[in-house]
Amino acid sequence: MIRKKNLISICDLSKKEIKIVLNKSLEFKNNKVQTNILYGDKLKGKMLGLLFEKPSTRTMVSFATAMVNLGGIPIFLNTEKLQCSRGESIHDTALVLSRYLNGIIIRTFKHCDLEEFAKYSTIPVINGLTDSEHPCQILSSIMTIMELHKIRDIEVLKKIKIVYIGDGSNNIATSFFLISIILELDLTIISPKQYCVKKELLKLITNNINITSDISLVENADVIYTDVWTSMGFESEKNKRKEIFISYQVNEKLLKKASAKCVVLHCLPAIRGEEITTEIMNKYEYSIFMEVENRLHVQKAILLYFLVRNSFN
Repeated sequence: MIRKKNLISICDLSKKEIKIVLNKSLEFKNNKVQTNILYGDKLKGKMLGLLFEKPSTRTMVSFATAMVNLGGIPIFLNTEKLQCSRGESIHDTALVLSRYLNGIIIRTFKHCDLEEFAKYSTIPVINGLTDSEHPCQILSSIMTIMELHKIRDIEVLKKIKIVYIGDGSNNIATSFFLISIILELDLTIISPKQYCVKKELLKLITNNINITSDISLVENADVIYTDVWTSMGFESEKNKRKEIFISYQVNEKLLKKASAKCVVLHCLPAIRGEEITTEIMNKYEYSIFMEVENRLHVQKAILLYFLVRNSFN
């Protein structure tokens, strides 16, 4: 068996590869009939495992639908039903599933578990979310920003001021931070000091990235992006976090400081009335759910790129 490229971190993709994936995603969305004819059977006979330890709606359904649309077959794998729940090692599980599947999406808590699986797997391993990163989501976010601001070339993205507001230490903020380094995006991450970007990432910071706790720096934002205050696995901190994050809510007052062309995005699920008001959710439903749809198109591009590496040539 031949070891193939994995998508564990957004850093596994070069700037050129990100551009390839985004362009193909936009093509899937804008030329549905043509792309269905060209790629509708590209994954025929291939099997994709969906190994999910964490709950999922968008990631699970978009990858499963994308696989079917491309002619392949998704297999849902609940960790509680597998032998790993009885102590089978990650090493052995990876070797077993590599002999049955052509690729696997893993959604889990510990990023190191995903890295260990990828170490022993001989099929492409794609990160469907860990506590550390969410690369597939952030690709969809960038695609959506390009669409909303009518940008065709990722080089022009540098002119857009993106402001992330919320937990700067979570997987979305981390993925935004890393992709902004690769694409040289104008990114400001605004979060309470105790929930700032992880220390190990700060040494990588570049001039185009601003890390702050000052909410007033949302001024002139072209994109405001937020996420839940309490990520999966941190439910015991919910009440504490609500008190700390209350001044970082995305609401009408905050939007008045942004640019006239500002759009609001949320990776979802949203807790209306906490990180974002119901009023703003409703007002920007078109952009927030555009990103939801774009998950499907990005997943198609990712599957083609990683399971059939010559499919874009």
